[in-house]
Amino acid sequence: MCGIATNFGVESTARAAFDEGFELVFAEDATSALSEEAHLFAYETIFPRMGRVRSTEEILASFSTGS
Repeated sequence: MCGIATNFGVESTARAAFDEGFELVFAEDATSALSEEAHLFAYETIFPRMGRVRSTEEILASFSTGS
């Protein structure tokens, strides 16, 4: 998952997808928030409970390695 407003749009979409049973991957460097604190809270506290937190580079590399 990526997008604008880490702690609003991305988080609400993630919660809905998680509730539906999707396996989530969060691109930490491809989202933004109104403050660094809000961004970090989502990535350190909320998102790891719903899926995997990775960098964009790690996500793209996984397509070529299949992991």
